[in-house]
Amino acid sequence: MHIPDGFLDAKTVIVTSAASLAALKYGMTKAKKELGERDIPSLGVMAAFIFAAQMVNFPVMAGTSGHLLGAALAAILFGPYSASLVLSTVLIVQCLFFQDGGITALGANILNMAVAGTFVASIVYNTVKKLRFTGSEMTAIFLSAWLSVLTGAFLTSFELAISGTVSFNAVIAPMILVHAVIGIGEGIITCVAVAYIRRILDIKPQAFANYNERGEAR
Repeated sequence: MHIPDGFLDAKTVIVTSAASLAALKYGMTKAKKELGERDIPSLGVMAAFIFAAQMVNFPVMAGTSGHLLGAALAAILFGPYSASLVLSTVLIVQCLFFQDGGITALGANILNMAVAGTFVASIVYNTVKKLRFTGSEMTAIFLSAWLSVLTGAFLTSFELAISGTVSFNAVIAPMILVHAVIGIGEGIITCVAVAYIRRILDIKPQAFANYNERGEAR
């Protein structure tokens, strides 16, 4: 899902970069209001965990593989604004030091995964959780993770298509199919990770407590 250099045209690079910068600037403002000083190290730990987890790939189909995105995990624990900053940090480090995604495509990759992915995950999680049926919590976590992956795959396909790299009809089906399977792994890992973190943390980050009790960020 990480778009390399040379796959997007100039207009798409400019628009996605501007949108990402605007979203992150607003996210920083919101995160400052949501978080206390004791919560900042928690964001660092989450970024380190997601970065390490993304290094582990699992087989999908026909020689393809996938890895944890982490958008839903971060969004469920910290809310979408802080989560977008966490994911953006991971993507920037991956791009600059590991050549995972191109520099010119960094804005698009941040928009697809760190911004859209975290906000879709938050909306799905809170919507499903409010239904309050048996297993609604785990269902909400799984679906938020699964759909966050599909969101990134769809936006990537769209950006490649409008850049003239490949036709939308040619890319959308394989992208969605592969990432639908990757999303299942994402959902399972996220369910396990959220349950584990909730169990071992005696003190939850303030943003986590507020976001999940009220269903919205402060």
